Amino acid sequence: MDQVLNANDAVWLDVDSCSMDDFRRHVEVETPTELVPLASDLSSNIPLYDSAAVKNSLDDRDGLMTLMAEWNRVLSSGPGIVVFRQAHDNPSLIDDVTAVLETIIAEEEAQAAGSGDHFAPAGANSRVWNAHEKLCIADPRLFALYNANPIIPLISRAWLGPHYQITTQVNVVRPGGKAQTCHRDYHMGFQTADDLARYPARVHELTPLLTLQGAIAHCDMPIESGPTKLLPYSQTYRPGFIATLQTEYRDYFEANCVQLPLEKGDALFFNPAVFHAAGENRSSDIHRFANLMQIGSGYGRSIEIVDRLRMSKAMYPVLLDLKQSGTIGASELGNVIAACAEGYPFPANLDIDSPLTGMAPESQQELLHRALGENWPADQFNHALQQQADRKRSH
Repeated sequence: MDQVLNANDAVWLDVDSCSMDDFRRHVEVETPTELVPLASDLSSNIPLYDSAAVKNSLDDRDGLMTLMAEWNRVLSSGPGIVVFRQAHDNPSLIDDVTAVLETIIAEEEAQAAGSGDHFAPAGANSRVWNAHEKLCIADPRLFALYNANPIIPLISRAWLGPHYQITTQVNVVRPGGKAQTCHRDYHMGFQTADDLARYPARVHELTPLLTLQGAIAHCDMPIESGPTKLLPYSQTYRPGFIATLQTEYRDYFEANCVQLPLEKGDALFFNPAVFHAAGENRSSDIHRFANLMQIGSGYGRSIEIVDRLRMSKAMYPVLLDLKQSGTIGASELGNVIAACAEGYPFPANLDIDSPLTGMAPESQQELLHRALGENWPADQFNHALQQQADRKRSH
């Protein structure tokens, strides 16, 4: 049967497209256990996963694909949120990374950089933008051990597919730090209602598919410390980017959002179209430290400029040593390469970088894998990497 066009399927969205009754029908639902049979528990409509069980199934390809399919359904049409208990199960590793990031915070605050914040007053929190690159350059070995973790690659591939691009932004909310306002996130969450009305509705539906939002808890986060406030199922509401800008919907969010306490090493991931906001830190002594993640599709534009050429040069000798010493295996090595180097080979200058085999030029990740596989010295890799970068120019 030919598809029937629906005249009521609006192409343009604006304030008049929003209906509170319709919104409530989207979000006032319960998560059925049959949607998440592989979760270890359900809390406040949100599935929780045992990271140890996930890691123990890494050699079961069919089982992993089933698990990733479950996460994809949760993020798209389910509650929109997944939590991994003890995603990082090495507290000393988390502490070591925290110490490096705290040093970066102190150095930047001493320079009085005055960085702004999204959805919160500037200066209310301590922020490190582009923490991913900064950690890599400050301590490449620690970066490698931190990013060898398989949980992040699995959930990233489940939502975005391969060639995803990790960016991270450290956020430390001090005692007394105020809550953010309810919002959706990058891309469209950073635009005005007038701007949003200029995009067809299909683009509103597309952009959440290009980003995965996440956070790794670098300290215990009881409710009084203000862990992220979330409204499950709100990502399914089509005009939601416009709705989050309206007082009525923000008030509903505050009255109905949920918060989950997190422990150090837990990881939270959600569809960026989920209505959310960092909570108020009502504690007297908890400096809530989260490494926030904006993971972008290789087909999209990531939120931050990350110099992956610089990162790859810094990482190569460390990865070569970790490989040759047997400190990390091939799978973990692949996780680090995916976190560090550019996986998507386009855009390319096809005059000088046409693929000799296959359909695409060699990517940074493929070059890094090839160099490590052949045990190139660092100078040889750096030269090849720079030549590859030079071919990306239009001339």
